[in-house]
Amino acid sequence: MNLIEIKGVYKQYKNGVTALCDVTLSIPKGDFVFVIGASGSGKSTLIKLLYRQEKPSRGDVYVGGINVAKLRNRKVYKLRRKLGIVFQDYKLLSNMTVYENVAFALEIYGLPEKDIRKKVMNAINKVGLKEKFRSYPDQLSGGEQQRVSIARAIVNNPKILICDEPTGNLDPETSMGIMDIINKINEEGTTIIMATHDKEIVNKYKKRVLYLEKGILVSDKEKGVYKEHESN
Repeated sequence: MNLIEIKGVYKQYKNGVTALCDVTLSIPKGDFVFVIGASGSGKSTLIKLLYRQEKPSRGDVYVGGINVAKLRNRKVYKLRRKLGIVFQDYKLLSNMTVYENVAFALEIYGLPEKDIRKKVMNAINKVGLKEKFRSYPDQLSGGEQQRVSIARAIVNNPKILICDEPTGNLDPETSMGIMDIINKINEEGTTIIMATHDKEIVNKYKKRVLYLEKGILVSDKEKGVYKEHESN
């Protein structure tokens, strides 16, 4: 069963730039997909379509059976309940502890405090920050802050984890630690879609690779490596 279906998608911005051109692809449940390409290739646009930060100019985007392209603004929350999203810049609330940052994602659902605590501590344990759940973001390293953002993204057990350059601000060693966590999350059944510039990561993990060039999907390989200007 395909969890994500993208059919004939074009995206043109108001300034006339065409970010995506006739992109069609399917992502089954449990897959791990790297989205690669040079700056301006359409990676971030493709990622943003999945969580409805952007809408396609033409074509359809199905995520978990929901046609995102036709989703009304007031229904976007239904889509995002199915997703976890990890950004390059962490997006943590500086006045909240690790625990509070992760719990914040659940409190809007009105869950009992007992259930929230169990889910939050489970997520924090998964990313290896059990000893720092009372710390504030400015007391953490960049890698630890990104671990918090991953915990926040997975705390509600989403079907899909979307990562937009999650290692972009990190050194190589820390990046590999973050990737080990993301890979383990995938092994537990979560579908991963990750945009990245990091060739070492792509080449080490040998997952499915989508290569975009000037908005066109030029390559889709099941166990790909990062090669510039590679096409089928």
